[in-house]
Amino acid sequence: MPKDNSIKSVLIIGSGPIVIGQACEFDYAGSQSARSLREEGIEVILINSNPATIMTDPSMADHVYLKPLTTKSIIEILKAHPQIDAVLPTMGGQTALNLCLEADEKGIWQDFNVRMIGVDVNAINITEDREQFKQLLERIEVPTAPAKTANSFLKGKEIAQEFGFPLVIRPSFTLGGTGAAFVFKKEDFDEKLTYGLEMSPIHEVLIDKALLGWKEYELELLRDKNDNVVIICTIENMDPMGIHTGDSITVAPAMTLSDRTFQRMRDMAILMMRSIGNFAGGCNVQFAVSPDEKEDIVAIEINPRVSRSSALASKATGYPIAKIATKLALGYTLDELQNQITKSTSALFEPTLDYVIVKIPRWNFDKFEGADRTLGLQMKSVGEVMGIGRSFQEALHKATQSLEIKRNGLGADGKGYTNYDQIIDKLTHASWDRVFVIYDAIAMGIPLSRIHEITKIDMWFLRQYEELYVLEKEISKYKIDTLPKELLLEAKQKGYGDRQIAHMLGCLESQVHTLRDEMGVQRVYKLVDTCAAEFKAKTPYYYSTFEAEIQKADGTRFVDNESVVSDKKKVIVLGSGPNRIGQGIEFDYSCVHGVLAASECGYETIMINCNPETVSTDFDTADKLYFEPVFWEHIYDIIRHEKPEGVIVQLGGQTALKLAEKLSKYGVKILGTSFDALDLAEDRGRFSDLLTDLHIPFPKFGIAESADEASKLADSLDFPLLVRPSYVLGGQGMKIVINKQELEEHVIDLLKSIPGNKLLLDHYLDGAIEAEADAICDGENVYIIGIMEHIEPCGVHSGDSNATLPPFNLGEFVMQQIKDHTHKIALALKTVGLINIQFAIKDDTVYIIEANPRASRTVPFIAKAYGEPYVNYATKVMLGHNKVTDFTFNPQLNGYAIKQPVFSFSKFKNVNKALGPEMKSTGESILFIDDLKDDQFYELYSRRKMYLSK
Repeated sequence: MPKDNSIKSVLIIGSGPIVIGQACEFDYAGSQSARSLREEGIEVILINSNPATIMTDPSMADHVYLKPLTTKSIIEILKAHPQIDAVLPTMGGQTALNLCLEADEKGIWQDFNVRMIGVDVNAINITEDREQFKQLLERIEVPTAPAKTANSFLKGKEIAQEFGFPLVIRPSFTLGGTGAAFVFKKEDFDEKLTYGLEMSPIHEVLIDKALLGWKEYELELLRDKNDNVVIICTIENMDPMGIHTGDSITVAPAMTLSDRTFQRMRDMAILMMRSIGNFAGGCNVQFAVSPDEKEDIVAIEINPRVSRSSALASKATGYPIAKIATKLALGYTLDELQNQITKSTSALFEPTLDYVIVKIPRWNFDKFEGADRTLGLQMKSVGEVMGIGRSFQEALHKATQSLEIKRNGLGADGKGYTNYDQIIDKLTHASWDRVFVIYDAIAMGIPLSRIHEITKIDMWFLRQYEELYVLEKEISKYKIDTLPKELLLEAKQKGYGDRQIAHMLGCLESQVHTLRDEMGVQRVYKLVDTCAAEFKAKTPYYYSTFEAEIQKADGTRFVDNESVVSDKKKVIVLGSGPNRIGQGIEFDYSCVHGVLAASECGYETIMINCNPETVSTDFDTADKLYFEPVFWEHIYDIIRHEKPEGVIVQLGGQTALKLAEKLSKYGVKILGTSFDALDLAEDRGRFSDLLTDLHIPFPKFGIAESADEASKLADSLDFPLLVRPSYVLGGQGMKIVINKQELEEHVIDLLKSIPGNKLLLDHYLDGAIEAEADAICDGENVYIIGIMEHIEPCGVHSGDSNATLPPFNLGEFVMQQIKDHTHKIALALKTVGLINIQFAIKDDTVYIIEANPRASRTVPFIAKAYGEPYVNYATKVMLGHNKVTDFTFNPQLNGYAIKQPVFSFSKFKNVNKALGPEMKSTGESILFIDDLKDDQFYELYSRRKMYLSK
C-alpha cells in the first residue's frame, strides 16, 4: 500500500540546543527527515531553537521557526499554518517527544486537527514509564532484571531493603541517563534516590538489581505498517553494563555474540517492537547478556524514536535510517522503498558488513572543574568519533587517532601510563582514557585474566589488544632499513600510524612514509556498501585499508582500489572531527555549505571527516565522502590519490586549521587565506607588530615560557592579567589572575599540561564591553556580515556570552572604529574568505583581543538571523569564483537576535559553574526580540556579571 496521500503538510519538532546526551545526531536525523518529506512533495514546517545546525537552514524546510520549544510556540505555528496535517516528533530526541506529549495532554493536536505520525502516544508512555514497560515485558515473556517502581522516598527505601545492594536507580522520562546511578552501599542510597526523584519530570524512579559485568548490546530496527521489521544494525558495547551507551566504546557488527543468542535477541527485539503500539518508524532496543555459557538475555529498554545510536548505525551501515523511517511514517512499506545504496534493490533488507566500525566517545572533563571523571550510568561525553577498518584492530586504531587528544593511536607514542597503581585505579574506576590504559596494562605485564576480572571486558577484545602489543614488540627489534615488508604491512593492516611505527623504529614519520612508498604498502579505498558487495553500490562513501598484492594469471600484481579518480577539477573540504566544547556543530554547518557552494562552482566535492553524528558525513552531501580520521597521514594519502585543485581548511574549526602548516609545507594548495596569514593571526608577536603598524590599539601583553618570565612580565603589565596558551580553541587553559601567587600556580599548571607552549599574558581590561565582527574578504573588498555585542562583560568567553545582533548600546563613534579596524585587519591579513575579530571596548576606545581568519562559531547564527547564505558566498570567494562585490547582500532582521549559550552543568554535581575566559557551554539557542524593553532581555542584562570568575 502506498503512502497516505491525505498528508500534505508536516510539522517536524527539533531537539533544541545541544546538551550532553542530545547532540547533533538529531540534527542529522531531522535534516534527513525534512529532505525525505520534501522528496514526496510534502510541505515541511520546522521548529527548533538551535541556530548552529543545518536542520534550521532555510533550504531545509518550507518554513523554519527558530523559536523556543514550548507549547506556546507550537500554538503560534499551528495558528499561522492551519494547513498542517501531521506532526513528526521522532526526529528530535527526548526533547521533541516530551514536547509532543505535553501538547497532546493539553489537547493542542486535537484542537488543530493534527495527528501524530511515526509513533503513537501509547508507545511513548509504555516505553518511558518504567512500571508500564516492566508489566508489558512480563506479559510478552521477555526477561527483565528484578525491578520495582518508586514514586516516593519511602517506597524507594522499602524496595532497597527488599533487593539489597548493589542497585541501580533510573528516573522515568529522562535523556542521556540523567539522574541514573549505581548504589553500592546503603550510606549512599538516600542522596541518590532523592536526586533521581527530583530529576524525573513525573518524580518516579525504577529501582533494579544491578547487572554488573553483563555484556550490553543495542539493536536498531525499522518497522512498517504491515508489520515488516528489519534489524539494521547490531551494536556491541565493549564496556560492560554499568557505563551509559553514549559513554561506551561500541563495535558493529557484534563481535562476541554466539549466533544462537543473537537469534534469540532478534526475536525478542521484534516481539517488543510489535507489542508497544501500532506505529511505523525507527526503534532502538537495548539488552544485557550474562557473560557465562548460558548467555541469559535481559531487556533493558526500548526507544520508539530515532536514537543517538541511529546516526551511528546509519553511518556504520550506509542505511539512512531517519530518511526511511520518515517514509514509513507516511504509510509506505519497506518493500516499496528503494535501497538508497544500490538503487536497484528494495529497503526491505538487513545490511551485512564486510568491515568493522568502532565508536569512541569524546569527553571534555577539563572544562568541568571538580567533575567526577569516572564513567557510569549518566552520560558525560560531548561528542564521538567512528573508525572503519577491515578488522577490529584497524577500526580501533583509526578511532583513537580521530579523537584529537594528542595521541597517535594505541601505544607506541611514549604517552602511556607506567605507574602500576594508577593503571589499576583507572581500570577499576572506568576512566575516559581506559581504551588506552588497557594497552598500557598489557605492556606492563598485567595478565589478561586480571584485566578481565577488574573491567569485565570480554576476553576476545583483550586478546585483540594483546596481539597489537606483541606486534609492537616485534617491530621494535628492527630499524628503518631492516624492517621486513610483511611486518610493515601487518602493522598498517592493524591500524598503526606511520608516527607510531616511527616511534617503534626510532626514526621520523616521513621516513616510514617513504619506506611505504618504496615497498608499495599503500592505502586502498573500499566502498561502504551495506551488502558485503553482493550488489553493486552506487554511493561514493569510502574508508581506507591495506591489502597484500594479488598476482594475476599474466603475472601482473595489483591491489583492489574501489575509489576511482575522475578527471574533473576537485576540491577537498576538511571536517572538524568530533564535537567538543569550543568546536561543535556550527563547523559542520559551515562544511556542508562549503561543499554545496563548491559544487555550484562546478567542482567535484570531497569531504573528509570522522564524526558519525553530522550531516557532513552523510553519504550524499559531497560527491565523495572519505570517512577517515582528520589526521595528517590519512589526509595526505587521500590528497595524493585524488590530486585536488586545493583544500579548504577554513570551515573545519581549529582541527582543519592545525593541518594548514603541514599542507603548505608539502606543497598542497590551501584555498582561500594562505597558511602564512593564518599563522600571522595566531602568532601573538607578529600579529601585535601588524596592529602597531596599522595604528590599532590592543591590550598590553607579553609572552612567557616559564613561571619566572611570567612573574617578571607581570611587573610591567599590571594586574589583573589574562593568561592563555597559544594555538588553542574555546579558550582552553585561559584564566584571569589578580596576583603573583595565582599567576605562578596557573602558569606551572599550564606548562605541565601543555609542555613547550608559549603563554600569552595580556593586561585584562576590567569592566570593558566585548563585541565581535564577522566579515567576508576577497583580498580587496570587505563586507561585514554582522557585529555582535556581548551582554556579559569582557572576560566571559565569547561562546559563553549572551550576544545581541545588532549591538544594543555601542555609539556611532565606537561602531565606526569596529568597522574601520575590521576592514584594515582583514585586508592586512590578506584574508580570502571568512574572518572573525573580537574587540574590547573601554572608555570609547576599541581594542583588539584576537582575529581568526576562518569560519567562526557565530557565522551560522548571523546567517540564520539575517536570512543570508554567508558561508556559500565566502566559499565562492575562497575558490576565486567570485568577488565580494558580485553578491547582493540583503540582510533581514526586525528588532534583535540574541545568541543564548546553553550549559550541561546538570550532568556534573559539585562542578564549578562560574564563567570566565574558558568556554564551558555545549550549545546555543536563538531568541528574537522586538526591542530592548523585552522582559527576557532585561533579565539577561540584569544578571550579566553574576557568574564572572577571576
